[in-house]
Amino acid sequence: MGGVTSTIAAKFAFFPPQPPSYTVVAVTDREGKERLSIPEFDHTNGGGGVGVAGVEVMKLRTRRGNEVVAVHVSHPKAGATMLYSHGNAADLGQMMELFVELSKRLRLNIMGYDYSGYGQSTGKPTEYNTYADIDAVYKCLKDQYAVKDEQLILYGQSVGSGPTVDLASRLSNLRGVVLHSPILSGVRVLYPVKRTFWFDIYKNIDKIGLVNCPVFVIHGTSDEVVDCSHGKQLAELCKNKYEPLWISGGGHCNLELYPEYIKYLKKFVLTVNKAMGAASDTKEKNGESDNQKKASENGTSDTFELAPELPEISRNSLDSRLEQNKKSTKPEQSRMSTDRIDRYKRKKGLIW
Repeated sequence: MGGVTSTIAAKFAFFPPQPPSYTVVAVTDREGKERLSIPEFDHTNGGGGVGVAGVEVMKLRTRRGNEVVAVHVSHPKAGATMLYSHGNAADLGQMMELFVELSKRLRLNIMGYDYSGYGQSTGKPTEYNTYADIDAVYKCLKDQYAVKDEQLILYGQSVGSGPTVDLASRLSNLRGVVLHSPILSGVRVLYPVKRTFWFDIYKNIDKIGLVNCPVFVIHGTSDEVVDCSHGKQLAELCKNKYEPLWISGGGHCNLELYPEYIKYLKKFVLTVNKAMGAASDTKEKNGESDNQKKASENGTSDTFELAPELPEISRNSLDSRLEQNKKSTKPEQSRMSTDRIDRYKRKKGLIW
């Protein structure tokens, strides 16, 4: 029974778009260096992209032998880096515009990736492959981009909350975590069980208490796929609580359409940035007092400058390919997409 249920949960968890919405090719840039590119979103060689420079494409080898595609969207004045784990029915081609938009609005570097078996990543999508996938991306951020844990915000959407919570439970000094329509566990999406079984997948309910940093939970009150109770219970179990956002009338795949989404996501980013800045200031002041003592002896002094606050940015919609909301009280459909899911799968509760 356990093995069968686990297999069913895993099959319901992963719906990689077929065919993939993008390709990856090797090109030579203007400096004569070879690099990887997504032609559908090429920003440097005149491709039909979203018109923003600072996008790098790479392939990363995981400890389980798969090769995953990742993209890094840089902001010239980034205050932090966000590692984004997307939902189960999207790939990087569908996420690129959202990544670029979030980078501009939140003033962050964004690192996104495709799970094994998604897009142009090799292998098959499984729970443990996704753990290896996010670990490989995290290692790249540390090694290639010199991102420290205290500069990193993890973002997990729907099934992406699984690898996000798993990684966050193993890192003690993250800047923050965002859980967007998260799941308590795989089996709990299918059955309202009261305990965790050994064969369950993505046991967020058991790991969330190990996360030390602030956790911001976002969930729609009318989510027809992953009930809002999942988000509410995870928010209650957080060790370092941050006020959650319950979007009235929000479903599972349309939260980016609501003005509250970007407003409160930006507020969270500002809050954790300021908190980290205050902690850094305290350390620097303690060091400064010691330096002042030395300076009084040596006739020198040290100064430091605080980073400026993020500017207010006007709101535009973040999603274009989501189905149009039927209720007049819901916001207009936007021009960007995070998941393209047919109505049948949605009605059957197969997407999360």
